[in-house]
Amino acid sequence: MASRKEHHVVPKDGGWDVKKAGAKKATKHFDKKSDAETFARTVSQNQGSELIVHGKDGKIQRSDSHGKDPNPPKDKK
Repeated sequence: MASRKEHHVVPKDGGWDVKKAGAKKATKHFDKKSDAETFARTVSQNQGSELIVHGKDGKIQRSDSHGKDPNPPKDKK
């Protein structure tokens, strides 16, 4: 089980699924990755979770924190 709330955009059956970490079923399926990312970002912002976007190969391409980041960036002064 994940220690933080996460939502993932993952490739599935020629399209893209938005899934909550640990869920067996997708929240929603999309034909286009951009549509899946837009939907997932909204969900992630509303729930204060981490958004993790995967590539076609399943590897993580990028992530974006919308909640309380346990490791926030340090200011450069």
